[in-house]
Amino acid sequence: MQLNRVFPGLRRDNLRGDFYGGVTAAVVALPLALAFGVASGAGAIAGLWGAIFVGFFAALFGGTPSQVSGPTGPITVVMAVVITEYAYDLRLAFTVVMLAGTMQILFGVLKLGRYIAFVPFTVVSGFMSGIGLIIIIIQLAPLIGFDSSRDGVVSALTDLPDLATDPVFDAVAVGLLALAISIFLPRRLRTYAPPALVALIAGTLTALFVLDGAPVLGDIPSGLPDAQLPTFTTSEFPGMLASALILAILGSIDSLLTSLIADSVTRTYHNSDRELVGQGIGNIFAGFFGALPGAGATMRTMINVRAGGRTSLSGTIHALVLLALVLGLAPLAEDIPDAVLAGILLKVGWDIIDWSYLRRIRRAPRDEVVVMLTVLALTVFVDLITAVGVGVIMASLVSARKLSGHQLSQLRIFTRDADTAALTEEERALMESAGGQVLLLHLNGPFTYGSAKGMVQLLSGKGDGYRCVVFDFSEVPMIDGSIAMAIEELLDQARSSNQEVFISGLKGQALDVLESLSVLDVVPVEHRVEDRARALELAIAASMKPLPAG
Repeated sequence: MQLNRVFPGLRRDNLRGDFYGGVTAAVVALPLALAFGVASGAGAIAGLWGAIFVGFFAALFGGTPSQVSGPTGPITVVMAVVITEYAYDLRLAFTVVMLAGTMQILFGVLKLGRYIAFVPFTVVSGFMSGIGLIIIIIQLAPLIGFDSSRDGVVSALTDLPDLATDPVFDAVAVGLLALAISIFLPRRLRTYAPPALVALIAGTLTALFVLDGAPVLGDIPSGLPDAQLPTFTTSEFPGMLASALILAILGSIDSLLTSLIADSVTRTYHNSDRELVGQGIGNIFAGFFGALPGAGATMRTMINVRAGGRTSLSGTIHALVLLALVLGLAPLAEDIPDAVLAGILLKVGWDIIDWSYLRRIRRAPRDEVVVMLTVLALTVFVDLITAVGVGVIMASLVSARKLSGHQLSQLRIFTRDADTAALTEEERALMESAGGQVLLLHLNGPFTYGSAKGMVQLLSGKGDGYRCVVFDFSEVPMIDGSIAMAIEELLDQARSSNQEVFISGLKGQALDVLESLSVLDVVPVEHRVEDRARALELAIAASMKPLPAG
């Protein structure tokens, strides 16, 4: 089998770049995978195996050639909640991971990847900033020498004052050393080694030879992980499905946002649905072997790209390098202090916060700021799925309100006495000859649910005193079901006032929606024409007929 069939886009002249990119990404991933594993509660080795399984299979089967996948901050936060919930039987927690992977594959098969791009920026910003705050809060206890709270952010904050009165000073020292290196490592040194790796080595050596009172990771299993067969009961399954859905949605958003970033740098175009399938396969394997789930990792992907990685070979090499390290060097990780990993993760949490938006918050639209801050607060103090759900609803309502005003401004009402400059000369002449008996309602542009109520309120009663009403849809490319129902209400009002209705220019999607909902059944076929002038002629002719007796 040719390599370019397994690794699309692979070229001989880029083999070196893919190799170097994969190795560099693995070096960066090593300390982060250890830190994320500890932070999740699954253990450092679970983080490494997560980077291996998700990194390998997402690269092999995914749709973003240069992407490197593995455990990420947002995924770790969710997984920590899952592990806490099912601490009495971790097989249930890893079954949740397998279910999440299956859902991601289903998302890809159903071609839902394109819809991830519709999540509003304010929601993503608030969500990511909330994730960053959670990571920072839950790492404060390990930084001063204690286990992180497994009962959530509120518990971590309330316990912190008591813990801070009796810190483990050796842990504080090596943790702050790791944090300082992560932040202040000179740029010229960053080209040779990533700050997180330097922080990991320096902090660990300091703890080994100088400050040996800092708590360490301890025993780390070596060799291949044991399989975790799917396990659940009828009573637990609904809750497990809900947790899996959170993981699946979050992992999909995380991965596809990274895919978009990779596209912008490499000037390529990823396949969203294939990417979801690849991520899902990786997470199924991660769950099956008791490893941390993952997603597309922005920082590791960017490092891979900058080092020359352009195809999925680089992501595969990243996973294989980590595999070699975990099989040969796992015992060396037992002496890594928890505080060192906490210091590294504090920098990760800080970087996840969307400082770019926060710096502009005073100038940003107030309603969008409210959405962002609401999502941030719900992410930190409630849960992630509630935060995203509420945020999407709020953002949709904000957008609907703004669109409603614009759409309603595109409604034009033409009478004999109104400004008819927008009409053709023939149409103006027809309106003059109508003798004030014909009302022309012109709709311009797309109309959606946000303007439905406003449309009815604006047009209700406007036809009083007119014999005929012409609805002109010639410049309406689309409507939704809410607008269709609003139009039905307006047609009913016209009928109840004994007015004849004529329709012009209705076509395409707008016509399909009105016909599918039977809205046009009350309008005779001969009253529906393509040309606005023709509709006016028919309306004028109808207005000249004598009124029915009685």
